Amino acid sequence: MTLGIFLSLSNNLQHTAQELSQNLTAVFFLEKDLSDNEKSAISDKLQNSTLVFDVQFVSALDALEKFQGKFPDLQDILENLDKNPFPPSFEVTFKEDDLSPEDIFAFIEQIQSTEQVSDVQFNQEWIERMYSLSRLARAVGYFLGGILVLASFFIISNIIKLNVFSRKDEIEILRLSGATNMFIRIPFLMEGTILGVFGGALSLFLLFILIEIFPVYLGSSLGVLNDLISFRFLSLTQSVFLVFACAAIGFFGSLSSLSRFLKV
Repeated sequence: MTLGIFLSLSNNLQHTAQELSQNLTAVFFLEKDLSDNEKSAISDKLQNSTLVFDVQFVSALDALEKFQGKFPDLQDILENLDKNPFPPSFEVTFKEDDLSPEDIFAFIEQIQSTEQVSDVQFNQEWIERMYSLSRLARAVGYFLGGILVLASFFIISNIIKLNVFSRKDEIEILRLSGATNMFIRIPFLMEGTILGVFGGALSLFLLFILIEIFPVYLGSSLGVLNDLISFRFLSLTQSVFLVFACAAIGFFGSLSSLSRFLKV
């Protein structure tokens, strides 16, 4: 379940990064009081680039209306200002193809060097951070999961050991009756495998309950971090892999116990 939690968190971070990368945009803020010819020159330079998919001009008034629509609680701040604080800008959407970060950064630096452009806002850094956090969460999950895999291995091994000792007389009777080694071992191997399968299935069920309850319990306190520190349920491949991995742990834990404590 611990491995599943970190895989789920990693899935959410990776999904967030993919959503950001599919909406890869840059906002070029312009100096105020530019002429129409200067704006057209910058627009042509943006649209002529092979990296750009779409260019939208946002006037200072449009920017003010967007801010008022998204942040109605901050109306008092705007009312205390004598003038519109938002500059005009060009919102540039890049193509969704696999673009080289070096080409994008070079393009941004080229446009930013224009005198009429005052600043640039680009979300590439956030995308890289999301992928880095996703890899970190997955690595931590594999590390802790590996430790717990070893713990589960020894727990199941000891359970099988106790079952072997409790059935010592039955095993002796089977030996005297001519039972083969495999015939004696199969029930114990099946027991360990079934324990692993039920453990994996139970962990998926508890993980599903956690994903349903966690946002309700902490959603209001996390605020803007709620979209990042949240869980996305495992994919079908990950779920099947987790159950089969648990079954393998049970099987080999039983096999290890039998090889040490059941001399047949």
